[in-house]
Amino acid sequence: MLCQIEGSRAVADTVVACRPEVVCAYPITPQTHIVEAVGAAVKSGALAPCQFINVESEFAAMSVAIGASATGARSYTATASQGLLFMIEAVYNASGLGLPIVMTLANRAIGSPINIWNDHSDAMAVRDSGWVQLFAETNQEAADLHVQAFCLAEELSAPVMVSMDGFLLTHAVEQVDVPTQAAVDAFLPPYEPRQVLDPADPASIGAMVGPDAFEEVRYLVHLRQLQALDRIERIAERFAEAFGRRSGGLVTRYRSEDARVVVVALGSIVGTLKDVVDVLRERGERVGVIGVTTFRPFPHAAIAEATANAERVVVIEKALSPGVGGILSTDVLSAIAEGKHRVATVVAGLGGRAITERSLLVLLDDALAGRLEPLEFLDLDRGVAERQLARLADVRRSGAIPENILRDIGVTGFAPHLGLAQ
Repeated sequence: MLCQIEGSRAVADTVVACRPEVVCAYPITPQTHIVEAVGAAVKSGALAPCQFINVESEFAAMSVAIGASATGARSYTATASQGLLFMIEAVYNASGLGLPIVMTLANRAIGSPINIWNDHSDAMAVRDSGWVQLFAETNQEAADLHVQAFCLAEELSAPVMVSMDGFLLTHAVEQVDVPTQAAVDAFLPPYEPRQVLDPADPASIGAMVGPDAFEEVRYLVHLRQLQALDRIERIAERFAEAFGRRSGGLVTRYRSEDARVVVVALGSIVGTLKDVVDVLRERGERVGVIGVTTFRPFPHAAIAEATANAERVVVIEKALSPGVGGILSTDVLSAIAEGKHRVATVVAGLGGRAITERSLLVLLDDALAGRLEPLEFLDLDRGVAERQLARLADVRRSGAIPENILRDIGVTGFAPHLGLAQ
């Protein structure tokens, strides 16, 4: 159904159409609108049978999802940022137990300092947890990926996380073709769990596993991830046939076949990069974009193929691994032929900083000219950083870094709920 709708509401309506039987969540910006709308559907009877459980924390939310899934119920939750970190023990438990839970992650920066805006730090923090991780470029894809996520999770008996950029997508109002109930019912089969806790057939779940078998259990988690690569592509193809549009898959390619410079990125920035590529193409520059939809399992073969003809690869990162630099770029480097490409990591958009077309044009001009360093920080104010470094060198009691930097840039206080300096 084509409508003008907020991204969070489009996702909520799609989740409702997937008929989860247990939904549990704890509110945290910017995912709250999603579970509010799902909860309203449960209360009104639009989603039934379904039990909506208000919990006291994000850890409890994932714990309830685990318990519900273990009893054979189609289970769903959503979170963001520190909420994901609070539930991280249970996040690992869900994948280790092989439970097909679907979770929306409204990507948001992780403090300290406190920041409620978008980057990908939260998703990167759990990249080794054993969850399949899918990233949406648009709100249309965010909605579509949830239908595919339930299908994938239940085929593999593995949890799936759908990431959508906080505020940039969750709070954006745009045209979305929200999947109808009839279309979802035709695509997503009724849930038939692989494991069920049944009093008539007692079994243990979450047993202690020692050194004699732990490695094998973890290997099977890894194997399930590798099996997902083929399933993700097949489900995306089947979705395209059923709904008449392409969403999901491993990667998306845009004007990359003959590109000298290929830019690789995750999430909504891919759309901005496509606009920048169009500008550069009009100037005669051969630049293309690879959007990574499936981050875990990482699509090594697809990345290798998509970058095979490029001279340079630029990876835009909306997260930072301190002391290392890139996260996505590390995976990209592991996928491409060693020494064949010059690869630059560009950290951008941390804490919600705008990534503008103007800055990207300058960046890609530098890439075409071979001027990029192996690690770059887009629009970084080095003067601010250098003043803090000098302060640390000169004064023993130099104070807290975030407060010092705010003072240096002329901000004496901040009201994040208003978005205003005070």
